Parts: sequence; structure tokens; C-alpha cells
Amino acid sequence: MNLFSEMGAEQSTIKSYDLSNKVVIITGSTDGIGKSLARIISSYNPKRLVLPVRNREKGEKLFEYIRNSQDGKVECAELWDIDFADLHSVKSFADKFVKEVGELHYLWNNAGIFNFNNSATSESPCKINFTGSDNENFGNIDLDDLTGEKSSGSFKFQANSKLMDHVYSNELNRRLQGSNVISLICLPGFVSTNAGDLPQYLLPLKRFAMAFGSSPDIGAINVMYPVLDATIDDGGKSFRKCEEMKVSGQATDEEFAKKFWEKCELLLRNFDPNLLE
Repeated sequence: MNLFSEMGAEQSTIKSYDLSNKVVIITGSTDGIGKSLARIISSYNPKRLVLPVRNREKGEKLFEYIRNSQDGKVECAELWDIDFADLHSVKSFADKFVKEVGELHYLWNNAGIFNFNNSATSESPCKINFTGSDNENFGNIDLDDLTGEKSSGSFKFQANSKLMDHVYSNELNRRLQGSNVISLICLPGFVSTNAGDLPQYLLPLKRFAMAFGSSPDIGAINVMYPVLDATIDDGGKSFRKCEEMKVSGQATDEEFAKKFWEKCELLLRNFDPNLLE
């Protein structure tokens, strides 16, 4: 039995790990689950902890939060500039990372793929983890509307985008077979975090989540589980609150996933062919 199932998903402390030989990237680290995850991972003394941020001020506040916590270690963390809404910025970040760091072991919430596997071995695979959402159950991907121009309402588009994460993770894992790099997706459950701007009719749901959802620390533990558990060494799996989950529909349709991947490549190629180099 792994430590997470022993402790249960509703506790916020876990044993320490030694990540002194691991390079880690965590995106979305300035708020909510990502903020807690960055603090917890920093306490494990990683070799390098790269935190991509768009807003430097929020990044410095994240450092202050880690520095003032009882367990965090800000010395191992680095703020790297990126704007995930700008694909050229994403590619520049990836190119810089490959050139200046050159190895990667754990990647949470990544928006792109790094073109190297030097740090991955069969005994210690590189793990890419996408943070999913239960909202994906309300999603239905239209291959002719991947950018959301036809979607009615932000909630529908958010649900579709989370379902896209699931489809992408599974297809990515299939394409990475034999590379010692695996892809997983984890749904943290009902967590009390800032859900951003919501339409008026969904504000009661947001208030309910803030009042009764699990803490961000619990959410962070839930997305840490599939990555740090050494017994999980094959990808293409889905987890929810530390338990492997069964999924169906578009998330597991391999033919649909291939079409989805090809459509994404086409959109990128039409936008800028250099992004695929």
C-alpha cells in the first residue's frame, strides 16, 4: 500500500522525499493547487525547481509564501518568464530550458513538450502530469472548434479544454512509448481554489467550492501521487484523489485522439511552422 492510500486523501502531510537529483517544472504555481505543490516540492530539496510565471510580482509573492512557510525552501526555486497565451513565448521557454538545463524528471501542468529524454531511464522514467478537472464530464470536443470560437459560455469552453487535456495526455503517452517518458492525468477532486471569472449563474457553485472544497494542500497531494509513487511506471493512466479511475468517451477513443492531435498540429503549422521544430 502506498503512502497516499495509507494516509488518506483528506490529510495534508506526507513523508519527505529526496529530490536532490531531480529537475522539476511546475506551471500554474502562483495560485491554488500549484502554489501548494510548489511549496511542498521545494521542501524535498530538488536539484532545480523551475517555476514558469507570466506575472513577476505574483512570482515574488510565491517566493515570499514559500520562504515564510515552515517546510518550503526557496533556495532551490527559480522564476522563469513565460506567457502561455503566446506560443512563441512557450517555444522560447522550451528552447532555453533544453539549452541551459538539459534534463527533466518531473513535469506538472506543462503546455508543451521538451525535445529530449536524456534524464529518463527505464528504472526512473520522466513523468509528465496534467492536472485535470471533473468539469471534463461536461465537455464534448468539436474538432472544428478547438479554439472555442463557437462554444457558448466560458464554463463550456473550460470543460472542453479539460477534456482536451485528457485526450492529449493519453495520445501523448502512446506517442512516447519506448522513450522512458510517460504521461498521466490527475483530477484533484473538489478543491477550494480561485476558479477565476465565472458567469453569474455559476457564482453560487464557486462560493460552495470555496466554503466546502478540500484545501489546496490536499489538491497538491492528489496531483503529486501519480508522479512520486515509484510503483506507477507506465503511463496513459487517469487518477482522481489518489485512486486510479476508469474513463470512457472521447478521453479514451484512440482514433479520435489521433485526429485531435493532427488537428492541433495543423493549427500550429498554420499559425507558425517554426513552432513544430
